[in-house]
Amino acid sequence: MSHIPYGSAAAPPWSVAIDPESAKWTFCGLRVLDVQGEPIEFETGGDEQLVVPLSGSCLVECDGMRMSLGGRESVFDGPTDFAYLPIGTQARIVGYGRFALPAARATRRLPARYGPAQDVPIEVRGGGAATRTLRNFCAPDAFECDRLMAVEVITPGGNWSSYPPHKHDTPDGQEAVLEEIYYFEGGPGVQQVYGTHEVLAQVEAGDVVLVPHGYHGPSMAMPGYDLYYLNVLAGPGEERSMAFSDDPRHAWIRGTW
Repeated sequence: MSHIPYGSAAAPPWSVAIDPESAKWTFCGLRVLDVQGEPIEFETGGDEQLVVPLSGSCLVECDGMRMSLGGRESVFDGPTDFAYLPIGTQARIVGYGRFALPAARATRRLPARYGPAQDVPIEVRGGGAATRTLRNFCAPDAFECDRLMAVEVITPGGNWSSYPPHKHDTPDGQEAVLEEIYYFEGGPGVQQVYGTHEVLAQVEAGDVVLVPHGYHGPSMAMPGYDLYYLNVLAGPGEERSMAFSDDPRHAWIRGTW
């Protein structure tokens, strides 16, 4: 199922729990955690992960580091600081709020790190009814990972984003082959996927859309309701560097979110 309504992929303590096995693909994953002060401990295993506050703040402990994430009141209040968790480690989160943990099956073990909110690149794309704001906090040119990429997109009510529709599933040296997850807050809105499989779904806070292949977009925010989505992407080989390349052959992805 490509459209996963909120609650359909829960596995306590995670309100959303998607890994490559459950998604029936190879690299990309996402978990979402709602906590009210209770400590949550887990192992990263073969996945590099981020801890991204959607609302609230927390303390992240990993590899002997203590990273205090100031977070934000909501995803509509600007970028947030975040933490990077390497493969093969034990982590602990204590806090209040909702936190996203984008993940990618990785091979390199990079150090645990803190990502400051003030270092997050912000970009306005499109124009008119296709205007949207991107926070490229885990783009290849903003933050080093092995395979993981993640960006946040804010689409004002009545606007379109993820436009023009695009895909990344052809291993021809010109497309970065990537699996992609859309996680939504705000809304309601509408998400479309087409070509190799069809999705036309109304999406709301906590919903997920999986994109293993095919064209995806536009994402449409209903008038009067701003829409947020977190894009999580991962793929094999050198797809991470290709995805945001300035090479015109690869520019298909840089201009679409």
